[in-house]
Amino acid sequence: MPDELARLARRKKLRVAGLMSGTSADGVDVAIVDIAGRKVEVVAFDTQLYPADLRRRIFDLFDPRSSRVDDICHMNFILGEVFAQALLTTARRKRVPLGSIDLIGSHGQTIYHIPKGRRSGKHLVRSTLQIGEPSVIAEQTGITTVADFRPRDIAAGGQGAPLVPYADWLLFTDKRKTRAIQNIGGIANVTYLPAGGGIEDVLAFDTGPGNMVIDRVVQLMTRGRLAYDAGGRLAAEGTIREDMLAGLMRHRYLRRNPPKTTGREEFGTPYADTLYARGVKRHVAPLDILTTVTAFTARSIADAYRRFLPRPVDEVILCGGGAWNRTLVEMLRKQLPSAKVAVMDEYGISVDAKEAVSFAILAYETAHGRCNNVPSATGARHPVVLGKIVPGRTISSEWRAMSNKSAVVGFKGGADA
Repeated sequence: MPDELARLARRKKLRVAGLMSGTSADGVDVAIVDIAGRKVEVVAFDTQLYPADLRRRIFDLFDPRSSRVDDICHMNFILGEVFAQALLTTARRKRVPLGSIDLIGSHGQTIYHIPKGRRSGKHLVRSTLQIGEPSVIAEQTGITTVADFRPRDIAAGGQGAPLVPYADWLLFTDKRKTRAIQNIGGIANVTYLPAGGGIEDVLAFDTGPGNMVIDRVVQLMTRGRLAYDAGGRLAAEGTIREDMLAGLMRHRYLRRNPPKTTGREEFGTPYADTLYARGVKRHVAPLDILTTVTAFTARSIADAYRRFLPRPVDEVILCGGGAWNRTLVEMLRKQLPSAKVAVMDEYGISVDAKEAVSFAILAYETAHGRCNNVPSATGARHPVVLGKIVPGRTISSEWRAMSNKSAVVGFKGGADA
């Protein structure tokens, strides 16, 4: 296997599969990408949705009150199989020969993230945990897999996030325009790219909530009938309650200076449940609560730009599921009137594929032994090579054909899952 790793490092062009499941835990995004230096071409993309029962079991792991160490142990390997099957299914559906894929970059599924750290004796220890065992992915696919990207940055004094700024800089830096790449997933995060800037000029951080609070409010107001506000249609019917919004904007995270990251620990189910209950108690209509928390996402993004970015941006390029929420996007445009706000599809990469493409790029850089964190974004003391490499193995065409037909742990991919 050292020969295989050396072979990958020698080749400029690689076909890499990026696997990603974000804080919304909807399923596995699979991007198959041809990469040659700074040239990136998306060959195929698909999302394999988690079945409802599996998604519920993942959400149980997010909450320290319901998660158990034996369940975490078990689900680590279950999700390894699910991630592997997602790639196998996508390759088959999109007619991409499995043997043409040189490398996998798997983000895994974050179940807990403690960027501020906890005291252990005299030391402050930061930590993070992503599951989706890469050894299972490498074994099921036969492809060398890079995974567990975040811990090395934390070991170097960083927060382990955000990691996609490296890919943002490679893909979207412009000589004349200052850009903000704004991802709106469960959590919203920005990458600031000054015109003509180098990697050392990049600034990135989590701005605050993305879809996480919005989705939970939808679930509460519909009693679980809906999981999210498709297109922002529900939020468009309500009214922003400025008094409620002002209280939300006083959240301590929004004032904290970068580098900073956040997650369910700050804006997850307990937070959303509490603010919804308070709104109902104050006789705020459920639709108005939804419209207000949608405005909270838009305003917290714009507020972060004004507080922390060195200069106003010329363009805001949106990615992540929130880019499809038209009400949210219009609110953001009103908050940033001097900038062009557009979805990433206009720049040649799918809104939905962007995160998975980013981890394909990170894996490519790791395979070539190049540092791929951004210390100015994560707070790390120095650049490091991210990830752990699990070698694949040479396998027969018969075995690959068998793997393509397998259905592990009852996982069914695609929109009908």
